[in-house]
Amino acid sequence: MSMNTSLINTCCFIGHRKIEVPENLENRLYNLLEDLIINKNVRVFLFGSRSEFNDICYEVVSKLKEKYPDLKRIYVRAEYPYISKDYENFLLGSYEETYFPEKIQKAGRLVYVERNCEIIDKSAYCIFYYKEDYKPDIKKQSKRSLSYYQPKSGTKLAYDYAVMKKKRVYNMCR
Repeated sequence: MSMNTSLINTCCFIGHRKIEVPENLENRLYNLLEDLIINKNVRVFLFGSRSEFNDICYEVVSKLKEKYPDLKRIYVRAEYPYISKDYENFLLGSYEETYFPEKIQKAGRLVYVERNCEIIDKSAYCIFYYKEDYKPDIKKQSKRSLSYYQPKSGTKLAYDYAVMKKKRVYNMCR
């Protein structure tokens, strides 16, 4: 991260692109995050993109930021290592900071997996929306191919990585 933050006060969010939103998800998330803020001094929240769960988490952290103005929302980009000042200003209208992890620059198709590993590595607390039976949409092997394959869930890969790294993992799907 470009700012000086410790793992102890950092939390990230990772979830499936599409989720079934339980009625009480926002309240449960709000209560969990406020507990982390009050009792664990969490002040930095790392966000990726392309996930309905991420969008919900962003809304909840933004509500909490009204009560705790020192919270920082950081957007960790998986695209665009270099951005224009206009795009940066656009992002900084919603986040306090944005950055592109240098180590993912040559990740190719695995860029989102690598970005998720980055935000997990930078966090003490990882909040997931992970369903064990979730399967991403079947994809073609290539644009011209007649064959298809079942891709692995990026959220599952990230969840397994966070567990392996012994992070404090919360699964809001349960």
